[in-house]
Amino acid sequence: MSTAIAVPSEPQITAGPRRHPITVSEYFRMGETGVLDPDARVELIEGDLIDMPPIGPIHAGKTNRLNHLLTTAVGAAAIVSTQNPVVLGRLTAPQPDLALLRYRADYYEQTHPGPDDCLLLIEVAETSLTHDRRIKLPLYARFRIPEVWIIDCPGRHLDIHQDPDEDRYTRRLRVADLSRVEIAALPGVLLDLRTLF
Repeated sequence: MSTAIAVPSEPQITAGPRRHPITVSEYFRMGETGVLDPDARVELIEGDLIDMPPIGPIHAGKTNRLNHLLTTAVGAAAIVSTQNPVVLGRLTAPQPDLALLRYRADYYEQTHPGPDDCLLLIEVAETSLTHDRRIKLPLYARFRIPEVWIIDCPGRHLDIHQDPDEDRYTRRLRVADLSRVEIAALPGVLLDLRTLF
């Protein structure tokens, strides 16, 4: 004859482990307090810290060239910001390679720029092309960044994305003539980007 042993019932588990997204304010506090290495190349994307690949000389050179060309072309009409954060909501602070920002007298010393401050964001993609296209581009569209350029270094071309609608851009143009590239937010400003490739 077998004896039945009463087994205590398991306590009911209402929720398992959950992801804890990092907020923009926590992210910047981590930098200020030294939790993040000052030399670390990380971006906050939808609450996750994303390690970015080191910047190689091709990437750096194209970013420097674009910085010079943009600064010369726009003059005092806008601010050119290089590899600095743009705050998109409470969980995202990417660092596009270049951002063309609305002019502000304090040059954004008081707060990082947000979506309404951005006229154009530029990503120089040497090793990050898939990430820029699949992750960052839909994110920029969702926050209604009016124009995004992706410089495809391996493919040697410039793709311009405009007219954001939800998480995509409805207008995409692969630039054939790099001698006269326009910025939608600054009519009349033309860039000669033939030296880019």
